[in-house]
Formats: sequence, C-alpha cells, structure tokens
Amino acid sequence: MRNFKINNLRGDIYGGITAAVVALPLALAFGVASGAGPVAGVYGAIFVGFFASLFGGTPAQVSGPTGPMTVVMAAIFTQYTGMFPANPAQGAALAFTVVMLGGIFQILFGVFKLGRYINLVPHPVTSGFMSGIGVIIILLQLGPLLGHASPGAPLAAAEAIPMFLAHPVFDAAVLGVLSLAIVYLQPARLNRLIPSPLVALLVGTGVMLVFFPNGNASVLGEVPTGLPNPQLPVLVLDWDIIVSMVKSGLVLALLGSIDSLLTSLVADNITRSHHESNRELIGQGIGNTIAGLFGGLPGAGATMRTVVNVRAGGKTPLSGALHALILLAVILGAGGFAKYIPHAVLAGILIKVGTDIIDWDYLKRFRQAPKAGVVIMFTVFFITVFVDLITAVAVGMVMASLLFLQRMSDLQVKSIRVITEPGEETPLSKTEADVLGAAAGRILLYHMEGPLSFGAAKGMVRILAAYEEYNILVMDLSDVSSVDFTSCRALDDMISDALQVGRGVFLAGARPPVKQFLELQGILQKLPAEHIRTSRSEALCLAAKSLDIDVESCP
Repeated sequence: MRNFKINNLRGDIYGGITAAVVALPLALAFGVASGAGPVAGVYGAIFVGFFASLFGGTPAQVSGPTGPMTVVMAAIFTQYTGMFPANPAQGAALAFTVVMLGGIFQILFGVFKLGRYINLVPHPVTSGFMSGIGVIIILLQLGPLLGHASPGAPLAAAEAIPMFLAHPVFDAAVLGVLSLAIVYLQPARLNRLIPSPLVALLVGTGVMLVFFPNGNASVLGEVPTGLPNPQLPVLVLDWDIIVSMVKSGLVLALLGSIDSLLTSLVADNITRSHHESNRELIGQGIGNTIAGLFGGLPGAGATMRTVVNVRAGGKTPLSGALHALILLAVILGAGGFAKYIPHAVLAGILIKVGTDIIDWDYLKRFRQAPKAGVVIMFTVFFITVFVDLITAVAVGMVMASLLFLQRMSDLQVKSIRVITEPGEETPLSKTEADVLGAAAGRILLYHMEGPLSFGAAKGMVRILAAYEEYNILVMDLSDVSSVDFTSCRALDDMISDALQVGRGVFLAGARPPVKQFLELQGILQKLPAEHIRTSRSEALCLAAKSLDIDVESCP
C-alpha cells in the first residue's frame, strides 16, 4: 500500500468505518435498482472497494457501485436475462461475465497508459451524460417510491408517472415520502454524525415494522448471507452475443474509468495530492474483474464516500480497504435483517442520489456558458436518457471535436498574414521592410504560425488566391511548428499554382521537422536549392535580387 503511515491509523480506521456506514444503504439500493438483487450491490462494494484501494492510484479514494455504473448495469442485466427467458440464471451469468470483461478492459487502459486521454472528455459531454444518468435514476425510482414495479426504460417510466400518481400504494408512498424527507431535510450537523441514507434506512424500516407490519409495501425479502461462490466466465459461440458483450464491456470500462478519474480529481482537490491515473485504472479494473467473478455489481470511485472518508480522517488505502472489510462483516452477520427493508425507502435514497448526480452548477450557469457547449450538453443529456450512454458520449465527443477543430482552424487561418508592403502593424526587420518597400507589391510575403492542420488547408489556399498582382511568393514557415498531410498538400498546391503562372517561389525558415516532412512529400524538390533559405530576411533579399531590385540593407 502506498502512502501508508502508522501515525494516520486512527484517521484511516475512522474514515473506513464512516465510509462503510454511508456505503451500506447505497449498495443495497444500487443492487435492487440493477435487477441483480441487493446482495450484488454489497458484493460489488466489497470487492471493488477492497481491490481498487489496494492496487489503485488514489490513496484516499473509496470505490464501489455508483449511480452511473448501476444504470448501465441495469440495462446490461435486463438485456442478457431477456435473451434467455426460460433460463434467467444463464443470462445473469453472461451479465457478470460482461462485468469481468469491463474490468479487463480497464486494466488494459491502465497498462497502455490511456488515462490521460480519458481526461480529455470535455465538461459539456461529462455534464450531459452525468445529468442524464441522474434523471434516469429518478425516473426509474418514481414507481417503487409509490409502491409500483419500475418499468425497464426511462421513457416507459416517464409515461407511467400519471398512473403512479393516480394509484399510489398508500403504505409504500408514506414510507417513500418519509425517506425523501430524511435524505433531503436532515440537518448538516446530524449528517456529519450519521449519514442521512442510513437514517432513512433505519427509520423507514422501523416505521414499516411498527405501523405497517402487514401492509402492502414490498420489502427486499431474504438476502443471501455468507461468501459468494465464484462464477467462472461464460463462453459463448454466438458471434452476435460476443460482439454485444464486448460492446457492453467497453461501455462499463469507459464509464467506470471516467467516473473514477473524476472522483480522483475531487480527492486531489481536498487532499492536495496528485493521483496516478493509469494505476487507478488498473486498480479499478482488478476490482471490477473480481466483483464480476463473485456476482457483484461493477463500481468506480464514489465521490460521496470518498469525501466522507477524507473528512473523517482517511488518507491512505487502508481506509478504503477497511470500509470493504466492514461491509463483508455486515453481510456475513447481519444480512438476515435486510429482508425487512422496504423498496420505497431504497427508492427515496436513490432519488436523492439521482438529484446529486445532476450537474446543477452547469445548469445554473448555462445562460452565461458558450452556446456551443450548451448545445453539446443538452444533446448528450437527451441521448443519454432516451437512447443509450455510449451513443451519447460518442455523439458528444464528435460534436466537441468538430467544434474544437473549427476553433483551431479559425485561429490558424487568422494567424496568416499576407504582406506586400511594410506597415506599422507588421513586425518586420529594417531589411525586410526595405525590401518590401522597394518591391512596391511585386514581392508577396506569406506568413503562417503554429501547427498547420487539415482544418486550415482550404483557408490557406483561399487567402493566397485573393492576391494576383505580384511576381514572387515568399512563404515564411519560421513560426510553423508542424504540418500534417492535408496542409502539406495545400502548400504544394500554392507553390505549384505560383510556379505554373511563372512566379518565383522562395521558402523561408522551415524548422527541421517541417522541412523533413516537406522533403518527404516531394515539395522541396520543386524549388531550386538556393530558393530554400533559413531566414525570412535572406529569402526576401534574394527575391529582390532576382527582380533586379537593389536594397542597401541587404548583404
């Protein structure tokens, strides 16, 4: 374990205990919401929490099932159990094989050091899918909150809301509203002593046992106790199922990686430390692989549990591992008591989780936010809720990439300066100004800056095409850091067009990597060797000489 210090043992123990108290009701609720059962949520919290702490790269982070991962797992569980209606156990085994597959993908992400690329997901995309997941959780829990079974899809749940409201199950509705009141209204001071989800769980269950012992509110029922038996991965020979499983595993891996690394950033901010992204991915992957092996839900770094852990004094992996061991002790000794927990109480707890996931900060500022970012955010949001997460993220990333490319292309084009005569706004040396002044428009200096990409290629050609009254083109590449193939072809077209109409062309200041690439593409071979110069001043002086223009300041 990294960063383990014996002098923080008390803080780590207290942090682990506190995180376990917060994690227990959430793990049960996530297990129910996933369709795999409450114990699957606890197993996920145990295995992901323990192994991600042991092998991860964020010392104070506490991992386990989270809202986003549960939403995806619920869809996966429904999908694969639906494939085998006569044998749901086979479908469940496939679903947990997908969890293992997702964990293996996460390990590979870390091994190949892809953590830095996951951090490149722009905020509007993250905000959109996190808010969408929050809304999905709320929609799917409104039915159980009022005593009805939850429809499998968010759209179906939204359509059923009028029916839920018109025909509530009284006992369940009372318990659900009580749960909501506790998780939303419990004073912050009391919340620091005992977390509101646990209070809602205890009070809601107690009220049900005292006032509605024979009521109509549904409860969890028998919850398995003891250690789970390993479930070996299921091998299938159907190509369509294999492709579907790989896709589902990648969705879990990508979402779990993003969710975990976002939480790692939160942990860094409150502990003033720096996590290791790739090591964190490996730790999360190991945890999820083992969780799937034992029938547990997939997990990720959990923001609320991590913050609670740090505030209670947890600083090293010991606190996260201890939180998992405490949950293991609970499931071994007290699992039988969980059978009395009402579904409505867990639904109230999950609705609070859903509202916490929504990015309210972005929504409050969307009027001041760039319009393009707002469009991306709401596009990702609606696709997340009504289509699926991977499509939402893919569409969001494409939109954000195109927007970024457009902005970079505009900057590259704006940086181009076409100079035919000296002016105050143009930074030229005395010699360069003298040459352009003496040439009186016969020499055109075409200056470019920064990396030239394919997005700016057409703009480069279009700008030069607007100038016709000149005899010699001096292309200044001294401030160009790199070129790609498309921009290189644009340079080729500009040079070829000038040569074709009898104009002279000089190339100035190309840096070694740029020059090497232009030579590789056969562009430099089109020019005489003496027309390829290392400095702009030198190229301008030679251009003036070729026009029989005498400039005193030229050597």
